[in-house]
Amino acid sequence: MSFKPANNIQDLQYFGEFGGVNPSISDSSTYTFLSAKTMFDTFEGNADGCYLYSRHSTPSNLYLGEALAAMEGTETANVYASGMGAIASVILQICKGGDHIVSSRTIYGGTYAFLKNFTTNFNIETSFVDITKLESVESAITSKTRILYCESVSNPLLEVADMARLARLAKKHNLKLVVDNTFSPLSISPAKLGVDIVIHSLTKFINGSSDTVGGVVCASQEFVDDLRNVNDGAAMLLGSTMDSLRAASILKNLRTLHIRMQQHSKNAMYLAKKFEGLGLKTVYPGLASHPSHDLFKAMMNEQYGFGGMLTIDVGSLEKANELMELMQNQNLGYLAVSLGFYKTLFSAPGSSTSSEIPEDEQEEMGLSDGLIRFSIGLDADIERTFQKMKECMIKLDVLEKETA
Repeated sequence: MSFKPANNIQDLQYFGEFGGVNPSISDSSTYTFLSAKTMFDTFEGNADGCYLYSRHSTPSNLYLGEALAAMEGTETANVYASGMGAIASVILQICKGGDHIVSSRTIYGGTYAFLKNFTTNFNIETSFVDITKLESVESAITSKTRILYCESVSNPLLEVADMARLARLAKKHNLKLVVDNTFSPLSISPAKLGVDIVIHSLTKFINGSSDTVGGVVCASQEFVDDLRNVNDGAAMLLGSTMDSLRAASILKNLRTLHIRMQQHSKNAMYLAKKFEGLGLKTVYPGLASHPSHDLFKAMMNEQYGFGGMLTIDVGSLEKANELMELMQNQNLGYLAVSLGFYKTLFSAPGSSTSSEIPEDEQEEMGLSDGLIRFSIGLDADIERTFQKMKECMIKLDVLEKETA
């Protein structure tokens, strides 16, 4: 692909109000007008460059949104106080009572809970399908379906969506294809594959320092204008507004995303190959054994690799917990949810980030008790990390000493 997402970010130049190399932060909740007519025009959405109220937008939020839209190759973007705020506003902007959604069955637990338990309060129903089986996806579509929803790389099973084919399917049935690209920023560019709306949890890789919660919707100008509409826009009326200070912080971190993703991917590939070589049940899109390895390769921006997420299965929740606790004690990472931090993070998703999914559905989709999800960090000496992890596994009989 000729699309260069990191170049698009780098080419954006913002000067601070007094010539600073970082844009000035708009530390105001409301904005003044020199004329009453300009205030009226701003309420009507007809005054470019004017700001009304920080729940609607701020200069800092627009700077960040512009950079993220450049990264994803969309016309514009709107930032939020959380990834779930972004997801909720998209779903509720598009769907009304009686509408239907077709969603991947393997998605972030919070998204699953929102679609399964919350939107039903508005008479919006969701069918959960195996997103890798296009015939199953199409058979679930009805005359009331409005959205086709998935993650580019699914949480936590790392299933890969064939976004180009899903985009054609969505267009055929006049649906909006909405994709959460949190696991693969820069590595995959969904909008270039035909996706209508791209969502990120900015909390994860994009911010990269586990100190901020945020979200973004990257889409057409028309759709983002609808989200921001003061009369019926979900972004405006649900109030999930990002703070200007946080937007400025994320924008600074976004500038180094390309370097960080390369290292996350490099380290994850090394560990995945080593784990698989030891006979561990390892899932990573960069491995030839991954069922969608070739698909990922066909979609990816090659220089950013296959991402920083991998899983191994150690057989039982008890063994998984023991191993994670030992690895944390050995300073190999943190027993914590989330991802994209400079240190490796590990968790058992069945009892944490995917706990909202009922156990019978977890079993059906292949989410086992012994699964450990790793967000691989930026370790400078990944060989040392692997050796120490292997020692932990031998100590707990996850590996036999002779095998290792």
